[in-house]
Amino acid sequence: MPIGGTPVLVHLMRIYAAQGFKRFVLAAGHRREILTDYFEGRFRDWSIQIVDTGEEADTGERLLRCRDRLTDTFFATYGDGLGNVDLLALLETHRSCGGLATVTSVPLRSQYGTIEFSSDNRVERFKEKPTIQNCWINAGFFVFEKKAFELWRGRNLETDILPLLARERVLYTYRHESFWKSMDTSKDQQELDQLRGGADSTAPWMSFERSKAAAAD
Repeated sequence: MPIGGTPVLVHLMRIYAAQGFKRFVLAAGHRREILTDYFEGRFRDWSIQIVDTGEEADTGERLLRCRDRLTDTFFATYGDGLGNVDLLALLETHRSCGGLATVTSVPLRSQYGTIEFSSDNRVERFKEKPTIQNCWINAGFFVFEKKAFELWRGRNLETDILPLLARERVLYTYRHESFWKSMDTSKDQQELDQLRGGADSTAPWMSFERSKAAAAD
């Protein structure tokens, strides 16, 4: 799915590359030849490995099947969520907690606008898609230790593996309160197109601190 004519996956990879992380392993399955064709000869300063993880593999299985290509500590993410996540801060949080996995969490934002009114039902204000206080969701920017695979059970990352790591008390979170948005529908795609503006460099998911990004090089 494109944003400004560029696949969302490339926008996502640029978030990592701009912060100094340019070695990618893409867990492919259905129609993986599209990825192979697209990345052939592109982005020559990136290392990109495309791994056939099976057409029917679930999210947890895809990570597991890339195991031999991964370093002892590695980032992981889905292919449809964009955010100006400070990856160095995420990594620092992961290391300071001493767990096997860290998940980035973001405040839950309502998909609807809300109405605020007084006790006599007089409407006072409208709020457009407010965040819901004290409610956080999985934003899909992870750090894992390779040792976490020793506890890997089940097929799905969200329903099987992350809850298991939480029960084992080795899963922590990094809280991100700046921009994040997933692209689940055509409406989301249109909104991201509008948010991008005229150039990729001005997109809100590329607005992280450049000083920290330079430190990763």
